[in-house]
Parts: sequence; structure tokens; C-alpha cells
Amino acid sequence: MVLPAKIFEIKEDVNFGLMIQKLKNFREEENYEKSNEETVNLVTEILDLSLKENLLSGVFSMDFVRGRYYRRKLIENPVTEEALFWITRFEKRTFLIVVAPSVARGVKKLLTSHVANKLSRVLFITPRTIVETKILHETLKGLHESNPQATRLIWFDQIDIPGVEKLCLAGSDLADTQLYQDYLEHGQIWYVVFEAQKRGIVVGITRNCVITLFSKSTKDELINYITEDFLTLIE
Repeated sequence: MVLPAKIFEIKEDVNFGLMIQKLKNFREEENYEKSNEETVNLVTEILDLSLKENLLSGVFSMDFVRGRYYRRKLIENPVTEEALFWITRFEKRTFLIVVAPSVARGVKKLLTSHVANKLSRVLFITPRTIVETKILHETLKGLHESNPQATRLIWFDQIDIPGVEKLCLAGSDLADTQLYQDYLEHGQIWYVVFEAQKRGIVVGITRNCVITLFSKSTKDELINYITEDFLTLIE
């Protein structure tokens, strides 16, 4: 199973007990009138809240209406999509981790940015309290160069060659030190796929702190890697 997640930072002091109170009481309802004039009640709520030490977890649940055509007629059915999230402290900072796509894929509508903005409003009234995080190009560069044999793929962006937006190294190209250096002269590392060898998992990391787990692993293994290893990379 491919698991995508994105990491945000909470820029306010947090109290886990108070956050649980606000989150468990959160529920929004919206009436949606379908094309056949039937009304559907759509609910957004937070489920399965749990607090263990300094890790608060929950499920952000949101109803949508999905439309499809069947024999030239629009059929609208309600669906529920869910995104797991965690809030944790790390070195005097507080991070939000959301397991969901960061860009629209297929019919999936519940994106990491939507969850982050909604949680920011629920917890702090304003959407500007939970913000984007980033990893420096130099950090990803060091991650690759510390163990090049573990790297599976590298994407470069901010390319200064006219007409070229991205460059990629994969497979045997990664062992070509000169080609790697040439690409570094013309761009910055945006995305690295590598094996975290001590955990035996393959992950992809972008500078805007999207992490994708490619190995056959559990969500618990993903969150353990993020909280114990990944957060140290964030600027």
C-alpha cells in the first residue's frame, strides 16, 4: 500500500487536553440537494480521538456527493472519505501529520491542505496557525550523499536550462557521480526516493515535507518513522 502524508507545523502553544475537548465536540452538517431534488445531510466530524504520551491521533471524516452518469442520467450518491492525522511535539515544536494525498488524484477530494486548514479553524479559529513546513535542498543533498547506494530516484527542480522544468536520476544513473554533479549545477533536489535501511522501508521525500511510504508497511510504521527520523530533517 502506498501511503502519502504531509507534515505541517502548529505555530501556537498547544494543550493536548484542550485540543481533545475542541476536536471531539466538532461536527458540521450541510444539506445538499441532489439533481432529483432529494436532500442529503452531509457531515464533517472528527472520530477515534486518542492520546498517548505526546501523540494525539484522530480521523478527519467528511461526506461528499459523488456524481456518475448511468445510461445518460446523473446518479448522485453520498460518500465518506477519511484522513488519519497525528499531532505531536518534537524539540519544542508541534507538528501535524496528515495521511492523505496532497494533490487531487482521481475522485479523492479530502486533501492534506484542507484537513490542516479545517483543524486550524477548529483549534485556533484562524486558518493561519497551522502552516507549511519545508526541508532544505542541502538536507536532501546530504541525505543522498551520506549513502548513495540507498537512493532509488532523485528529481531536481528550479532548473536554469531554458525549456527544462525538471531533471531526474534513476537506476544506474545514480551511480554516475559526474552526472549527479552536473545536475546539481543546474537545479536543486526536490524529491528523493531512498531506502531507510535501519527500518527496511522505502520512502519518498519532497522539500515541502510530503512523505510517501512505498513499502508494504503499516500506518504505525509510517508514523514511527516520521516522529523518530523524519522530523529531524525539517528546517
